[in-house]
Amino acid sequence: MSPKHVVFKKVSRDKSVAVYMAKRDFVDHSDFVDPVVSIKPRCFLSLPVYVMLSCTFRYGRQDMDVMGVAFRRDLFIVTRQVYPELQDKEKLTHTRIQQKLLHKLGDNAYPFFFEFPDNLPCSVSLQPGPNDVGKKCAVEFEVKAFCGENQDEKIDKQSSVRLTIRKIQFSPENTEVAPFADMTFEFLMSEKPLHVKLTLPKETFYHGEPVKANVEITNSSSRNIKDISLSVEQVTNVVLYSNDKYVKSVAKEETEDSVPSGTTLKKEYTLYPLLAYNKDRRGIALDGRLKHEDTNLASSSIVKQEVLKEVQGMLISYKVVLKMIASGEVSVEVPFKLMNPKSEPGKDLKCLTSPPYEPDDMVFEDFKRAYLKGVVYGDDDESPTEA
Repeated sequence: MSPKHVVFKKVSRDKSVAVYMAKRDFVDHSDFVDPVVSIKPRCFLSLPVYVMLSCTFRYGRQDMDVMGVAFRRDLFIVTRQVYPELQDKEKLTHTRIQQKLLHKLGDNAYPFFFEFPDNLPCSVSLQPGPNDVGKKCAVEFEVKAFCGENQDEKIDKQSSVRLTIRKIQFSPENTEVAPFADMTFEFLMSEKPLHVKLTLPKETFYHGEPVKANVEITNSSSRNIKDISLSVEQVTNVVLYSNDKYVKSVAKEETEDSVPSGTTLKKEYTLYPLLAYNKDRRGIALDGRLKHEDTNLASSSIVKQEVLKEVQGMLISYKVVLKMIASGEVSVEVPFKLMNPKSEPGKDLKCLTSPPYEPDDMVFEDFKRAYLKGVVYGDDDESPTEA
């Protein structure tokens, strides 16, 4: 049986404009980013047709305005005219899927192509609480197609299409270095110290993979160690506006293990940082605005050296934290990365110079997103009913 390729489509309310996309997720491979390539049939109203790619950072509701500062900023916007044509179709056709769509949709179909700048962040959003309403804190990407006399006039919602896409980042090559923390604690009235070592087997873990932590405690002090616990903490830094920091525990193991004075403990613990265990928790950072089954906890942010951190909107990091009680609380932490596994470069993008493999048939599917529980979307949002 021949393989089939799903092509996502969305049509404007007045049926004048439609967008066809071969995928909804675009990958930052650290050294290059998958381009946005798609097909759009022309507007039947004899008006020019434009396509826009935008990246927006939103921190709070759109109607919030504090001392003249709106908590919304467009990080990137680029608009291109696709009809009437400014270039030959062959120059704008970059993939075999585009070729097949042009052949299938006929003369009224026009391809377009966008490339992400190197300095743009990846998609990330903070999970709303069950009772939260309005738009949430997020970095979002959107493709918009619309008809108009020019690209600056007010867009008619009836003759426009909006599609939220997602920019995600894959893990770079994993290093051989095993991160660790090695600390010594001294106590009043105790001649000898407490020695604690926390080690992870590798620096980068993949989404869905358990995080194993090795703990070695040598208690030469006069204190008894008890209530040992480990957790994976997700740290979200909002760097664009306020330098706010949100620290959320996304996996935790509390034990009854103890280390009496003069004894040693060596043990491996396993933690499971999964969205499945954090679905209804407000403020957890996610990889974009998708349904729970289609996304995961936000990936660790990797900022290129030449890029300013302030334009990233939000920065995500993770760490394993070991805590214990020794008269007072003692803690040790080790940072690590949580990411998507790196795929073969160019695997998702069948360019015209790649080997001539393409599915023999295409299946068209409405471009819909099932939204997070508790979010109420306004008229300006893409909604499943618009298609």
